[in-house]
Amino acid sequence: MSRRGTAEEKTKKSDPIYRNQLVNMLVNRILKQGKKSLAYQIIYQAFKKIQQKTETNPLSILRQAIREVTPDIAVKARRVGGSTYQIPIKIGSTQGKALVIRCFELVDVAKGNGDAICKKEETYKMEKANRAFPNFC
Repeated sequence: MSRRGTAEEKTKKSDPIYRNQLVNMLVNRILKQGKKSLAYQIIYQAFKKIQQKTETNPLSILRQAIREVTPDIAVKARRVGGSTYQIPIKIGSTQGKALVIRCFELVDVAKGNGDAICKKEETYKMEKANRAFPNFC
C-alpha cells in the first residue's frame, strides 16, 4: 500500500458573472497566451448575442447543448496479441464534458447540426462496430 495520503480534489472555479463551472471550462478552452479577460469578453459577448436572438437564458442553452453532445461511451485502443482493438468504455460525466468542450460550437449544437454532433455520432458508430471486444478491458 502507498504511504502517501490520498490527493485532495481541487475545487473547481466558476466565472465571476454567471457563477458557473461550465462557463469557466469554456473560457479556459478559448484562452490564448494567458489573456483570460479577453476570453471572458468573447464568451460574454456570445452570450449577449444568444440572449438577444433567442430571448432565453444563454446559460440554459449552454447546458442543453452540452447535454445533447456529451457522449456516454468512448473507445480506447488496447493492444492484445500483436493487434490493436478499439474497446468501448464508459466515461464519467466530467470526462464527457471535457471531451465536448474541446470540439464545441454553441450555435450549431443549438440548431442540431455541426461538428460536435457528428463527432458524437461517429463515436457511437465506432462503439457499435467494436462491441465484440469489451472483454479485453
